[in-house]
Amino acid sequence: MRILLAEDDSVLADGLTRSLRQSGYATDYVNNGQEADSALSTQDFDLLILDLGLPRMSGLEVLRRLRARNSHLPVLILTAADSVEQRVKGLDLGADDYMAKPFALSELEARVRALTRRGAGGGPTVIKHGPLSYDQVGRIAYIHEQMLDLSARELGLLEVLLQRTGRLVSKEQLVDHLCEWGEEVSNNAIEVYVHRLRKKIEVDGVRIATVRGLGYCLEKFFVAAATSPSAPATPLASDTEQP
Repeated sequence: MRILLAEDDSVLADGLTRSLRQSGYATDYVNNGQEADSALSTQDFDLLILDLGLPRMSGLEVLRRLRARNSHLPVLILTAADSVEQRVKGLDLGADDYMAKPFALSELEARVRALTRRGAGGGPTVIKHGPLSYDQVGRIAYIHEQMLDLSARELGLLEVLLQRTGRLVSKEQLVDHLCEWGEEVSNNAIEVYVHRLRKKIEVDGVRIATVRGLGYCLEKFFVAAATSPSAPATPLASDTEQP
């Protein structure tokens, strides 16, 4: 999951960025409204954390422009404790939630989890896929109730694929969702992450199919196909891109 943080208080921004990255979110940071608007116009994010008191362009204007582009990106606004009028304007312009400063990091992270789930289509906090289950709150994956040992990048990859089960996800989309600005992540690196994740989940019948030249798809899980040795396999495409 990739987050854009727009906050002009450098101390607060540093603390939030560190906390979110430790929780496994790719987090990019801007300190003014013009840079926030530019980033939102040209790149994909899963959540915007938006301070309303930004220089060079107000947070309200950033939000107005975002919604004018018909973007449904979840937005969490940050405001001063006494700025009720700004909070109301932000919600009226299409913000999804707000927090008044100062706030507890644990509460902000809980709201981030709720908003990113909502942005991915909502649903339960635990996603199940055959023997695989993924706890979106604790960000822990299990197979047959046994916890999987996944790196942060593998976990992020699994999360993106699970939230789009049965749909194609391109390598470029994976890079957009998993990587921050300045990270040098090639398509070959994505193939390596997919290969490592496959080794940990496909032994139990959970299959990541490669659509050659296009991307990857977590196949819909059918119990009969997974449990019956005589059931014919119906692969989506050749997995020749596996390293």
